[in-house]
Amino acid sequence: YIWRDIMSNIATIQLNSGPNTQANLLVVSDIFEQISKSKAKVVVLPENFSLMPEEDSEFLEKAEDDGQGNVQDFIRDLASKYKVWVVAGTIPTKTNNPKKVNATTYVYDDRGDTVYKYNKIHLFDVKLPDADESYNESETFEHGQVIKVIETPIGITGIGCCYDLRFPELFRMQLKDGVETFILPAAFTEQTGRVHWETLVKARAIENLCYLVTSCQDGYHISGRQTHGNTIIVNPWGQVLKRLQSGNGFIESEINRKQLQSIREKFPVLDHIRLLEK
Repeated sequence: YIWRDIMSNIATIQLNSGPNTQANLLVVSDIFEQISKSKAKVVVLPENFSLMPEEDSEFLEKAEDDGQGNVQDFIRDLASKYKVWVVAGTIPTKTNNPKKVNATTYVYDDRGDTVYKYNKIHLFDVKLPDADESYNESETFEHGQVIKVIETPIGITGIGCCYDLRFPELFRMQLKDGVETFILPAAFTEQTGRVHWETLVKARAIENLCYLVTSCQDGYHISGRQTHGNTIIVNPWGQVLKRLQSGNGFIESEINRKQLQSIREKFPVLDHIRLLEK
């Protein structure tokens, strides 16, 4: 693919997923039908879009083989039916260790072919301050090992996931490959999201002079978890272009690569990076 479009639209979905995969996918299907009336060429789904279980052990039980499975087939079919690229949140996929899965973000083109898969690198092993909530993702998930950027209809695109947002090095590493837009599926906790989410999203966009497109879980889940929502699309200047604060639905925005290049030329901060070796 060689993309010549200077401006293309992206749509990003917000969900309140639960432990019933079929019910979750029905909601996804309805929202895709709505998006089909828009100009979007790329659609993003949130982390855990097909499964937000009561217990993490359910990720092991419902994990799919890499490259084949009901959820993967379902999203492939949506991509080819609506002729859009899909960044498919995270799907639990099997590893060589029967006690661990990957949190895999598949990217499908508008024919439903797999273009890229990203396994979440940073795993959320945290006890939240002044709360009963604690998370230990590394008990269930393997750490991903690979990052790369890909060419999509919105330009040169990098993928991260949720907790990755707190590690600016991951985003900065992709600059050398010309990244223009980052896509970040997420299921940020309400407690940390309320104070940090938007600040971190804007920071990653500003420091890399990139667009940053998020796709979030939102609200109370059957597991007792509460996620923050606030799905936003931020431009390279750190301005929020579109926002969906709460509830199921989607937002859509134009990704203007010409404007991005203009910002980078007039404000050449990326040319001034000086990382000193110890």
